Amino acid sequence: MVRTPDGIFDVAIVGYGPTGATLAKLLGMQGLAVAVLEREPGLLRLPRAVHFDGEVMRIFETAGIAGALAPRVRPSGGMRYVNAAGEVMIERKPAGEPGPHGWVNNYLFHQPDLELTLRDAVAQHPRVQVFTQREVTAVSQDAQGVVLATDAGPVTARWAVGCDGARSLVRQAIGADHHDLGLHQPWLVVDVVLKRPVELPHPTVQYCHPGRPVTYVNVTGARRRWEIMLMPGDVAEEMTRPEAVWRLLAPWLGPDDATLERGAVYTFHSLLATRWRDRRLLIGGDAAHQTPPFLGQGMCAGIRDAANLAWKLARVAAGRSGEALLDTYQSEREPHARAFIAEAVRLGGILQTTDPAVAAARDRRFRETGREEMVNLSPRLGSGAHAGPPPAGEIFPQPLLADGRRLDAAIGGYRFAVLAPRARHAELAPLCAANAVALVDFATERLVLLRPDRYVAGVADSAAALERLLQAAGGDS
Repeated sequence: MVRTPDGIFDVAIVGYGPTGATLAKLLGMQGLAVAVLEREPGLLRLPRAVHFDGEVMRIFETAGIAGALAPRVRPSGGMRYVNAAGEVMIERKPAGEPGPHGWVNNYLFHQPDLELTLRDAVAQHPRVQVFTQREVTAVSQDAQGVVLATDAGPVTARWAVGCDGARSLVRQAIGADHHDLGLHQPWLVVDVVLKRPVELPHPTVQYCHPGRPVTYVNVTGARRRWEIMLMPGDVAEEMTRPEAVWRLLAPWLGPDDATLERGAVYTFHSLLATRWRDRRLLIGGDAAHQTPPFLGQGMCAGIRDAANLAWKLARVAAGRSGEALLDTYQSEREPHARAFIAEAVRLGGILQTTDPAVAAARDRRFRETGREEMVNLSPRLGSGAHAGPPPAGEIFPQPLLADGRRLDAAIGGYRFAVLAPRARHAELAPLCAANAVALVDFATERLVLLRPDRYVAGVADSAAALERLLQAAGGDS
């Protein structure tokens, strides 16, 4: 049995992809004893996710990896939805100046680069132990904890989080079904590495052609991606053969221009698990939700799961909050994730139109109404560990402070913070010190309590009201 020197692990994480690694990092920052169980022997070098947004980069900043990650990613060149006539129907502008999160709004990246950066950061925490080539075969729980049966013996923990993908064993143990938002479509995903310069679009392009919808992505460096929708009569096994892939890529390049890195068929789904927690078991990432890639938000949702869950798990594990705090994880995150999935389904409907008459009507509608601007969504959280009307439950922006620092640098890590004018700091300092809450000089009329994930817990006018708000937001026992 794998144990920490002083007992069982606080949290076991099943799966070491971006969601599991981010969760491990944030838990490690709070001093928890964590076991990460990953079935693969090492880093999977294949490209998968290619986009994340400014809010996710801000989470990486909180986790202390933004500086190491920045040279490995690039600001997005924008996105265009283009019909068969070459007309732009929908456009997302290129990422330029920093957006509301203190970083540009959209980034492109190579997933192995991100995972390597995350894993290096997790290794800084000696109480986080990573076990590779560790297949979880069964999950059981009782009032004291969780036992994860593996091919190398059982692992015990007080809590377990399944970040183990779309076929999640932990989700099965929870007994969760799915809410189906209606999109299920197979696509061929092709990744290449250019051998020489080729004239290709700089922005991401969604070719909304009824004969064969296609997505093109200029990733990073020499990496390029095409996602090609399978049409009636296509056979998946035949579509992945190199000769078939090159025929499909012929309008853009050929074998002399690039090396084929991967060609695989995936079915894009739009699903939400019905239950994200059963007592001591929880799920996150693709185990909890699956979104089509048309917004590039699949991995982003998992990273947000980790940022939402890690502080709640730490408080409950330390006995500072009751277990009911963990119920706010799904109540907050599910509506948030649903908003992104619904928008991706809407955009998928525009891109995946294959009926020529429907496509023609679509094109006429956009000519009449004009080009639609795609903006980054920022939904409010569902009900949970926040109180009052907006801005409670909303992500707080990250401006530069008067001293030139970003707000999150002034907060310093993954913890609660109070934003208050300097004149009120003496009044608030004892409360903040007693609760390990950062106190930040900020020009605001009301006192603002930020959670560790930078969402607003609520606003208050007095120290006494702030203390009540802090207790409510933390679910104090």
